[in-house]
Amino acid sequence: MNAARLALSGPAALFGSAVRLASALGLCVLLAGVLPPAAARAASDPAPAAEAEGPQLPPLAERLPKEPLVVNLEAMGLKVGKPGGSIRTLISRVKDARMITVWGYARLVGYNEKLEIVPDILKSVDVEDGRIFTLHLRAGHKWSDGKPFTAEDFRYYWEDIVGNKELTPAGPEPFLLVNGEMPTFEVIDDLTVRYSWSKPNALFLPSLAAARDPFIYRPAHYLKQFHIKYADPDKLAAMIKKKKARSWAALHFKMDNLYDAMDPHEPSLQPWVPSENSSDRRLVMRRNPYFHRVDETGQQLPYADAVVMNVVSASLIPSQTQAGEADLQARGLSFPDITVLKRGEAQSGYRTYLWPMSTSNQVAIYPNLTVADPMWRTLLRDTRFRRALSLGIDRDMINRVLYFGLAEPSNNAVLSKSKLFEPDFRTKWATYDPAEANRLLDEVGLKKKRSDGIRLLPNGEPLQIVIEADGTSQEQVDMLQLVAETWREIGVNLFVKGSDRDIMWNRALAGSLVMMAANGYDNGIPTSEMSPAERVPSDSSFVLGMGWGAYRDSEGANGEKIDYPPVQKLMDAYNDWLSARDDDARTAAWKTIIRTHVDETLSIGIVASVKQPVVVARKLMNVPETAFYGFEPGAFFGIYHMDCFWFDTNNKTADRN
Repeated sequence: MNAARLALSGPAALFGSAVRLASALGLCVLLAGVLPPAAARAASDPAPAAEAEGPQLPPLAERLPKEPLVVNLEAMGLKVGKPGGSIRTLISRVKDARMITVWGYARLVGYNEKLEIVPDILKSVDVEDGRIFTLHLRAGHKWSDGKPFTAEDFRYYWEDIVGNKELTPAGPEPFLLVNGEMPTFEVIDDLTVRYSWSKPNALFLPSLAAARDPFIYRPAHYLKQFHIKYADPDKLAAMIKKKKARSWAALHFKMDNLYDAMDPHEPSLQPWVPSENSSDRRLVMRRNPYFHRVDETGQQLPYADAVVMNVVSASLIPSQTQAGEADLQARGLSFPDITVLKRGEAQSGYRTYLWPMSTSNQVAIYPNLTVADPMWRTLLRDTRFRRALSLGIDRDMINRVLYFGLAEPSNNAVLSKSKLFEPDFRTKWATYDPAEANRLLDEVGLKKKRSDGIRLLPNGEPLQIVIEADGTSQEQVDMLQLVAETWREIGVNLFVKGSDRDIMWNRALAGSLVMMAANGYDNGIPTSEMSPAERVPSDSSFVLGMGWGAYRDSEGANGEKIDYPPVQKLMDAYNDWLSARDDDARTAAWKTIIRTHVDETLSIGIVASVKQPVVVARKLMNVPETAFYGFEPGAFFGIYHMDCFWFDTNNKTADRN
């Protein structure tokens, strides 16, 4: 039986240097070890600053797991920090409080800066044949309220939440199913749980490492008071009335929300947790005194005492950032803000870093291959037509005009930093060639033109393409207007229709929409271990043909069965990836998916690697000057260890290194 282990690796654990071993899964496998002696001594005798949480807390040694996760900052090229201070940031909505869960990025397993999956909350993971996963917890690990984190928290989630039809009527999340098969869940002991399937589950570990944590564990000791199976009936009825819930299940759902980070009473394992000192305009996330990570000297992380999220109008975020009202800011800023941000650096004491976006494209054009209109369906499914439209875009001009040449003209494929990248993925059918575009359109049968040069459709009407775009994005509108200029040269009229995102997606699902403009795929830097699901019709969010995804989602009850060979090729490759037992097979499946997208020009990319301004206070240390910025993978600041950012108050010109 093939087996692999993801395990703690002494002082270089998790995000430090790792030792790679042979693995049936092709995952990063780390040697087992424990907290180094020097760190162990420091952890048991902490500096006073490490006890700043308050005298009511137990000593640090009693708050940490017996084997905490050691983040080796020196191995990462970073500086050991000092505890204290609050990181200020700006948000435009109260619900953006959930970003603290993303940025904190405490996961059972997570990605490091090399995009390897490694243990984090877990001490280790044993994997057998890609289908049996044994999760080992850290002895002595505690929730933010000081209660033990044990196998009971996993059992409660699986049996009492997923297994309860009132709480989870739709059943388990897709990553917990393999061809519809649920796992066999076992509690081995207080610190060990096991999930087993009869076939490999390639989605399991990547899903646990996601920016949006699926939380396959819950604070059972806290939530049982809201569960009909455990709660006192009279007390439960009183709470249902007090919280104005419709039922006990609605109450439980309301009180069980680890991702949103709005309830100061719900225990968490994240580095910062909601504070009762918050208000509607100022959200305070205080440090978790039981957090499981330490630096190599034994100081508990996070360094910062709090993250303060001030709520302001979205339009004011750039100006308030320029005025020095944020210590760390990227959300709410975009490329056009760079000039004004640079002007404020000296006066407001910050630096403006430019991180390339990790999405596969800044704005891509997606033809709706399941559009209801028969004429448009035939046209959009003709590869020559899509190629002609792609060849009719002057990407270099768009890059110069909108991004001062700092982006990369590119297909909607993968970025050059991806381990799966091949040079022609970026350029095939994505150069500016109006002559070839005109030839292809003639070949398709669109030779007839009006007097102004606009081609005629088979029904005699002018070739006018309406592209629907998110009405809140001026960047999309500006880019599409430039596309319209060069498309007109090949006889195509382009009209941009601003639309509400939800309405636009509903129209696409109904088959009413012909084309849409949207961001590229979230993950432009995939590795073979990461899921390619967003690039195939795995569900109804597949932007190239939501009808196909809806068919799969509903097991044939809605939508339509795949009837287009290139898309069937995508699904076949995706199924190969799901069942793969080694890295070579996963890589081959990924390459087939990317190659099919590129060869068939299924979507039309324009530019990639657009720079995201990241404003960092000069005194805030350990923030990378250059890094990828994106939700998946990376969790924005998450994989760069926001818990290791710290304030050097003695250095007015502080830099990361």
